[in-house]
Amino acid sequence: MTEQPMESWSEAPPAGRPDSPLARLMDRLLAATGNPPVTLVLWNGVEVTSPGRLPVARIRINDRAALFSLLLDHQFQFGELYSAGRLQIEGDLVACLEALYRANPGSGGWLDRMGIRRRRLNTLSGSRENIHRHYNLGNDFYRLWLDQRMLYTCAYFPDGSETLEAAQIAKMEHVCRKLWLKPGERVVEAGCGWGGLAMHMARHYGVTVKAYNISQEQLAYARQAAQQEGLQDRVEFIEDDYRNIRGEFDAFVSVGMLEHVGPENYPALGKIIARCLKPEGRGLIHTIGRNQPRPMHVWIEKRIFPGACPPSLRQMMEIFEPSGFSVLDVENLRRHYAKTLEHWLARFDAAESTIAGLYGENFVRAWRLYLAGSTAAFTTGDLQLFQVTFAPGQSNDIPWNRQYLYRDAPLGNL
Repeated sequence: MTEQPMESWSEAPPAGRPDSPLARLMDRLLAATGNPPVTLVLWNGVEVTSPGRLPVARIRINDRAALFSLLLDHQFQFGELYSAGRLQIEGDLVACLEALYRANPGSGGWLDRMGIRRRRLNTLSGSRENIHRHYNLGNDFYRLWLDQRMLYTCAYFPDGSETLEAAQIAKMEHVCRKLWLKPGERVVEAGCGWGGLAMHMARHYGVTVKAYNISQEQLAYARQAAQQEGLQDRVEFIEDDYRNIRGEFDAFVSVGMLEHVGPENYPALGKIIARCLKPEGRGLIHTIGRNQPRPMHVWIEKRIFPGACPPSLRQMMEIFEPSGFSVLDVENLRRHYAKTLEHWLARFDAAESTIAGLYGENFVRAWRLYLAGSTAAFTTGDLQLFQVTFAPGQSNDIPWNRQYLYRDAPLGNL
């Protein structure tokens, strides 16, 4: 996505480097972020490019206070200033953010700071507040740029050319097959979003589902959709926290919720799953993750996803090991999430005027940065997407091989 026209500056770096106090400050800012291949442009026309690099974009800083804010805290202030329109990207936004990530691997470029600000904890009350701030923005908002079934998690593109709608159906099929669902089984879903997966499992696999969620907006949509599709007797949407799951089930599934649980709560989550899963049961957790433990980007955690913390695989083992689960399969779908985000960003941009009318220009810029930054995080390997399947440690009621995952074509025409 290009915000403003590219100019001939992309052909080669500018000859000579300005020597002034402001230019030296910009040199310091570039050095602090790994000298990414970008050009910094000030409000007075002064430009500085990382030495020896062909710039992929220009970052225009529109006032003196914005420059000093970046110098003091570039990881957080980049997002703040971009949202306010005081910092602009000339060139492709995703390509610019990819360059910032790659220049300083593991730091999240200009969008991350480790260990400086404390993450909002996901207590019972804290989780409701955190979820409310993101998911209760309104169903009309998400309907503008998600797929027809309102799935707000990584899609699955078997050959890469599918539409977003087909890829989201393929994702639900992929999950159901990994769970090895059979007609008549009982499934519990922790964090059900707008209900798409719960209804897919009931409709196509003949199971009954209890789906837990604490977002009132999402639950209202899910219950209405289940009623319209005649699935209300097979899917029960429960407004409650995952910590209050009760009953015994053949399968446990959680898609896109673990990011909001917090590593400090993983052992307790494992106990909850062990309590509700039958001895021959199966489970699947689908989550954004990292290769090493690290907090969420500080700006995204504060402005977009309060309380979020994508885990590493080692952190996820705190769910499984203490409760005696066997991990059966681990798949990383991060490239699929990058493609999902490409679709979301294109649809978001197409609906820009409508979204601006609802929430304002600053909101549009903030969410564009969030979607583009997330795309860059997955393409550069800063973020991962893990699907982990597991079962009680003594259970042998599991598939002999992985052929069952691919025995039929995805149900892309449903």
